Amino acid sequence: MIETPDASKYDHLIVQALAEDIGPGDITTEAVVSVKRLARGTFVAHEKGVVAGLFMLEWLFQKLDTSAEFEFFVGDGDRVEAAQVLASVECRARALLSGARVALNFLQRLSGIASYARSCVDLAAGTNVKILDTRKTTPGWRHLEKYAARCGGAKNHRVGLYDMVLIKENHQEISKRSLREAITAARDGIPAGVQIEVEVHDLAHALDAVEGGADVVMLDNMNGEELSRGIEMVRGAAKKRGSRVIVEVSGGINRQNLLEYAKHDVDWISLGAITHSAPALDISLDIEASD
Repeated sequence: MIETPDASKYDHLIVQALAEDIGPGDITTEAVVSVKRLARGTFVAHEKGVVAGLFMLEWLFQKLDTSAEFEFFVGDGDRVEAAQVLASVECRARALLSGARVALNFLQRLSGIASYARSCVDLAAGTNVKILDTRKTTPGWRHLEKYAARCGGAKNHRVGLYDMVLIKENHQEISKRSLREAITAARDGIPAGVQIEVEVHDLAHALDAVEGGADVVMLDNMNGEELSRGIEMVRGAAKKRGSRVIVEVSGGINRQNLLEYAKHDVDWISLGAITHSAPALDISLDIEASD
């Protein structure tokens, strides 16, 4: 079960988004719609997908009208069909009209990520591969977007620079350490239990990573024969050491080519596309007067 985030933690994003859109006032709504008018809004999906972000809606609209009342017909992480009703809200018409675009921006964006993630997980079904997201997220939205990825069945890779070691070529180049020296330095400098991953672009470094004691070896931007050889080398070296090494592949992977990578003997496939290229899910907010 996916743990629903505390919407209050994203209060700053909601406040910022409302301020950005409404500014000093919604001049159209305030000029045209009576302050006493009540309205009902219905969120409707217009394509198949997976929903994420519903938990933010109540918090958002109650900032504009504390009397807003919600009814939810699905939950975050649920698959939905075209024309399916997701939720409804009753409140003052001015609040509903002024908050509509912001609410949809959150809901469509997060549902798009969840839907993209689910499509990737479905493609890998029947294999032992875990689908992971990356840190290629919208600034300020990382926790929301990674939550949406989880709603779609994907796993989170490291959340930030603080929860997992990932040694790249730049780290070696700047530190002037060999790969094995870098792994040793990382192991000495981190708490017990923190994984060390090494990103490699050639097969020699893949062997160095295993023999240096990496927990995860990412074969980056490899395909075809090179990828097959790399996986075989990592598996063989790990077996020789009597260690368990996770094999990850990444780089240029999307829904179109994911299955080709999932057919290999890999443990993880990480896709930046889950967060940086997911199209928004088509959702509308249909509004009608309720008084």
